Amino acid sequence: MARVTVLTNPLSGHGNAPHAAERAITRFQQRGIDVCAIVGTDAEHASRLVDKALEAGTDALVVVGGDGVISLALQALATGDVPLGIVPAGTGNDHAREYRLPTGDPAAAADIVADGHIETVDLGRIEDRSGAVKWFGTVMAAGFDSLVSDRTNRMRWPHGRMRYNLAMVAELSKLRLLPFQLSFDGGPEIDTELTLAAFGNTRSYGGGMRICPDADHSDGLLDVTMVTSASRAKLIRLFPTVFKGTHTHLDEVSTRRATTVSVDSPGINAYADGDFAAPLPVTVSAVPRALKILVPR
Repeated sequence: MARVTVLTNPLSGHGNAPHAAERAITRFQQRGIDVCAIVGTDAEHASRLVDKALEAGTDALVVVGGDGVISLALQALATGDVPLGIVPAGTGNDHAREYRLPTGDPAAAADIVADGHIETVDLGRIEDRSGAVKWFGTVMAAGFDSLVSDRTNRMRWPHGRMRYNLAMVAELSKLRLLPFQLSFDGGPEIDTELTLAAFGNTRSYGGGMRICPDADHSDGLLDVTMVTSASRAKLIRLFPTVFKGTHTHLDEVSTRRATTVSVDSPGINAYADGDFAAPLPVTVSAVPRALKILVPR
């Protein structure tokens, strides 16, 4: 590594990302690495800055923040040759968890980038009905959890985790099975009713919820977890087991693996890497070896 571009989301980690970026940049400079630091005023501006940095040439794009800003970087890096480096500074940090990256220690994360050990991994690819494509690194989800995210995004108060918690309580009060249509690897369309469906390139989302506990980011497959429960009590009891990954043993949960899945549910949105991805229907796929990422040796 001779030159890296550092992209910071100043809002990540409740505003702690700029401090983490300073520590990482200092460490890069100590290691003799030239740093180009960029901070976007919004997602669109950040994307333009990333594109310009890639055009100018860089040995790595290093993201300081959480899964949301990593998602922004993935749109530019997917299927390319420039590797992704991560200095975790978000609230969920599911990419960091998957790739064994240190949280709370920006200098140590910078050292991993500087050491230059690259792993080539899969990405998820979402294509909506218009043909628009969005890449993701962790999990795409649709159903109850995306309804909670929809409601959270509509709320203006309170701030932080409490807003999400209130949105979850509101959606639990309206809990119902949702009609889904699924087709796995071009097979026949399956009509079913689900509480939620999650499509994992990696194991966790939502800050360590191991919704797809056996997912492998290098097997060329998506792990699909489907939950069927219209009982609020059962769903509440299920949540703690998701953090351990033991929910897949419950009667209300079924799993499959596939390279490509077509999925639809009227009025439901898909979220990936914690952010809005597209309204259903979509086709979601695992794309082998689509990303180069800097990881510990």
